[in-house]
Amino acid sequence: MKEAMKDTPVVCLLGPRQCGKSTLARSFDPSRQYLSLDDVDLLAAATRDPKGFIGQLPDTVTLDEIQRAPDLLLTIKRTVDEDRRPGRFLLTGSANLLQLPHLPDSLAGRMECLYLHPLTEAEKSWSPGLFLSKWFTEGLSGNTLREDTMAPSTLPGRIVAGGYPEPQGRSPVRARQWHRQYLSSVIDRDVHDVARVRDSEEVARLLEMLSYQTGSLLNISSLANDLRLDRQTVERYITVLERLFLIRRLAPWHRNSAKRLIKTPKIHLVDSGLASSLSGISSGDWLTRRDKFGHLLESFVLQQLIAQAGWTDPDLRFWHYRDKDQVEVDVVMTRGSKVWGVEIKASATLHHSDGNGLRRLAVQSGNDFQSGIIFYDGSTILQLDGPKILAVPLKFLWEW
Repeated sequence: MKEAMKDTPVVCLLGPRQCGKSTLARSFDPSRQYLSLDDVDLLAAATRDPKGFIGQLPDTVTLDEIQRAPDLLLTIKRTVDEDRRPGRFLLTGSANLLQLPHLPDSLAGRMECLYLHPLTEAEKSWSPGLFLSKWFTEGLSGNTLREDTMAPSTLPGRIVAGGYPEPQGRSPVRARQWHRQYLSSVIDRDVHDVARVRDSEEVARLLEMLSYQTGSLLNISSLANDLRLDRQTVERYITVLERLFLIRRLAPWHRNSAKRLIKTPKIHLVDSGLASSLSGISSGDWLTRRDKFGHLLESFVLQQLIAQAGWTDPDLRFWHYRDKDQVEVDVVMTRGSKVWGVEIKASATLHHSDGNGLRRLAVQSGNDFQSGIIFYDGSTILQLDGPKILAVPLKFLWEW
């Protein structure tokens, strides 16, 4: 954000509600005037007279929750065109501004959008989050043994806690209550800011159903049948949830010459804590509901990787792989033509077949395949198929 504010007139910080945007924006420069459009009076003034509202602001200002008054962007554009000094406007939004259907102007060339995620496990552990950096620049070596090989797994608690800052210090029961209240507030307050929705409760029911399917292929027809809605409505509601940073679609990876791949995306809830609360999963279910935890773990790790990429390699793109033989790789990362693969296992025991997806991905990628890892709940980096495919303990995501 500091770098962007040095050379860009408008910087917009985007992310889900309660992930820390307002805290970050207010602490960035306490001397800047801060105005929140969650304030009813301010929102009314901004909506009624956008030009007059912007005209009364100081040279540098922070406007919180800008998606509530998107018409301000056109006036901001005109103001910036008259004075292109960097750092004039710091905006925050709890909806993806660039996807709003009624956005009057994208401020192309004038605005840079930055994305703030819920806390990663590295941040919660006060670690710098260098896993991706070490993997890509230094490489990983096999047979790296940790001393705590028989320590109880911390994964269930981490998955269920998720990354929203507010519930971190609460008991599991109180944290689940916070997640439910959070969802209710977002659905009631923000859904109508990003789309025309006839019944916000239908959106809430869809999100709850998606929480049971996180980490799975998206089947819109099945969702429509279960919810007794038409397909177009479900597609529109999924777009709404994406705009609010509650879910993400992970597109399939393929090369032009690979014709056997299906083209169905996977669906992931962005925060595993919210997904756990919605689906009724607690850390005590780790042994008895391992299949469900496997899907939650996949969404959990994907979120860690995407967030770490933001400060490690912003050019990384994320996909999944699955072919007609149902050979899968949970996460595929690409930078240009280079390809990396990630498989995710909830168990502490590995089998040779666990690397089948990465082997198939390596064949499909050819010389572009850089390396692949299997995350598992163990304590040792193991070399599986030469130096390019390794098994890596999940804990390294936040310990390194």
